[in-house]
Amino acid sequence: MTDIIADIDEIDEEEQLLYEHWKVVVDGGQQPLRIDKYLAERMQHSSRNRIQTAADAGFIHVNGKPVKSNYKVRPLDAISLMLDRPKHDSTIQAEDIPLEVIYEDADLMVVNKPAGLVVHPGAGNFHGTLINAVAWHLKDLPSFDPNDPEVGLVHRIDKDTSGLLVVAKTPEAKTKLGAQFFNKTTHRSYNALVWGNFIEDEGRIEGNIARDPKDRLRMTVFEPGSSAGKPAVTHYRVIERFGYVTLVECILETGRTHQIRAHMKRIGHPLFGDERYGGTEILRGNRSTTYKAFIQNCFKLCSRQALHARTLGFVHPRTGRQMDFSSPLPADMEQLIAKWRGYISGTTNNTFDE
Repeated sequence: MTDIIADIDEIDEEEQLLYEHWKVVVDGGQQPLRIDKYLAERMQHSSRNRIQTAADAGFIHVNGKPVKSNYKVRPLDAISLMLDRPKHDSTIQAEDIPLEVIYEDADLMVVNKPAGLVVHPGAGNFHGTLINAVAWHLKDLPSFDPNDPEVGLVHRIDKDTSGLLVVAKTPEAKTKLGAQFFNKTTHRSYNALVWGNFIEDEGRIEGNIARDPKDRLRMTVFEPGSSAGKPAVTHYRVIERFGYVTLVECILETGRTHQIRAHMKRIGHPLFGDERYGGTEILRGNRSTTYKAFIQNCFKLCSRQALHARTLGFVHPRTGRQMDFSSPLPADMEQLIAKWRGYISGTTNNTFDE
């Protein structure tokens, strides 16, 4: 069984329809035991932490009613995992999908993900993902099981973000690489084109990140130290200024969902083309027909958030050697930046006068 409770969210207040994904009836001689510990022993691919999250979100039911993670199971309790989507066969199958491998050895591989490719199967995306491509690439390696959570992707990037990811081929590699991400000793930098001009050449953004209660597909930022969300820190440096937009390098100190996108939105510089965070509006510049047409052409050139995971560095889990990788900007971002350079060189408007 794969980890069927990965990537769950809390139930929306108006959400009523739940579907049973898994069920067990407690043995008649069972001694009282916390439900999270009881289930962790029976759902081998789901960690106790994920089970606790599922219970606290209202997805674990006992005898037809939701319980919290500290509930103690009793003999003959009927325990069900209820999710807000129909049951689907989530077994990861190998699929012949193009895969750009930057580096590979017996322990790991580094891949360059194109924009538009989902990294892992989930609700609405059960096939055609990066991990399906990895499964095909490693189909002749008997020790690699794409359905085993002890191997595979060590971290993720968004569907419409391009760039570098590391994949662990062994449990030992995943454990050691995962520890580096947890302890913030990896090095990751992104290139992003964002709306607006920065007064300073570099800066630091700090703010807790949590799911937006008004839009479950978007993250929002709370003050540091807030009880809401998880702490997050992003460092940025200006690479090239165009006035209305700026090319920046972002370095992650933490790795939260949509971190760069949410943090840049927070300080008034949404990513160019990022529809989820307001980046497909004309946020800087004039309102002339010519300028509007130029912006629309830019959106067509790069029809996603202009964000690329450019560098990735970590210590090799077996040799202890420092490994550093870089990936050039993909064609759509290169063309977008070239178009802005052309606009700046040809316009009589002062794009910095705002």
